[in-house]
Amino acid sequence: MEVHKAFTSMTRTVSSTSLRERLSSLSSLTATPLNPVANLHAQIEFVPSKIPRKRRLQTLAVAIWSTTIIWCAFAFFLLLSFPPLWPLLAAYWIWIAYVDKSPEHGGRLSPWFRSLRFWRYFADYYPASFLKTCDLPPDRPYVFGYHPHGIIGMGAICTFATESTGFSAAFPGIVPHLLTLASNFRVPFYRDIILAMGVCSVSKQSCSNILKGGPGQAITIVVGGAAESLSAHPGTADLTLRKRLGFIKIAIQHGADLVPVFSFGENDIFQQMPNDKGTTLYTLQKKFQNVFGFTLPLFHGRGLLNYNLGLMPYRRRIVAVIGQPIHVVQCDKPTLEEVIHVQQQYIDELMRIWNTYKDEFAKTRLRELNIVE
Repeated sequence: MEVHKAFTSMTRTVSSTSLRERLSSLSSLTATPLNPVANLHAQIEFVPSKIPRKRRLQTLAVAIWSTTIIWCAFAFFLLLSFPPLWPLLAAYWIWIAYVDKSPEHGGRLSPWFRSLRFWRYFADYYPASFLKTCDLPPDRPYVFGYHPHGIIGMGAICTFATESTGFSAAFPGIVPHLLTLASNFRVPFYRDIILAMGVCSVSKQSCSNILKGGPGQAITIVVGGAAESLSAHPGTADLTLRKRLGFIKIAIQHGADLVPVFSFGENDIFQQMPNDKGTTLYTLQKKFQNVFGFTLPLFHGRGLLNYNLGLMPYRRRIVAVIGQPIHVVQCDKPTLEEVIHVQQQYIDELMRIWNTYKDEFAKTRLRELNIVE
């Protein structure tokens, strides 16, 4: 009888304990919102309502520039909806396609436009700056090689396409021209904006035309291009450089000093989806690049009103270290051995920049600089 009572008491205790556990788990389920919108809202870190006006203007400047190519194209198509404007728009399109050769002949650089306060807000957002390691006399032309490409190359825009970081004041007499794909100059209105920034086509003829302008003329080539953008992951510095000999050959042909530039933080302002070599995503991106000449990294950043969901870059410091120039001897037809010799000097200077400043500007790096191809 006593054994039966003890068994009954134990069963009741176990039952009550089990019941309490089930009730607690049920209450936790009911406490969690079942609405997916509510769940998403809980995961997004929204911007506080009280933000200094200056920071809001910085964010606005980056948002405007990040969507410039979109609203320029939209504005053109919007104007097409007004038939009275068709003759004017047709003349403008003919001028773009057949008449205006500015992208191949040095652009239409406007010091006033490059110095607008807008660009100061744009650069201060990250903030972006550059570090001058030596003087560059304006008695010769220059070829700046910019690394890494990153997703978009915001640091290159700040340093070489605007006066937001004070390039002309630091290097008086040098006229910088950031180079980009010729396809960018087919977008109405957008082309005129980047031409005013001194941006030109990256074609061989464009490079030659600018460097023939004489002492002080400079071009900036983001050497890694589309291929390198696929390697743009935070904390890494994987460069596409070994097979890129064209910019070195152009420098030798025009007697232009080569200046390596390494931009710390360029790869950190966006988060890219995993796309290691061999994955389906990487294969599709390379096929897209082979067909269209550029690629589409799948990335995300922050939003205009939140910190962790959107296509705007994160606020992370960018410092472009401008290295020591590599003097070259002018030669119209340099041999492959001569080009490779200069390339090795270029790589050595790039590695020197990395090893000298990595502990100051790349404290959160996941691995060392690596030239992948």
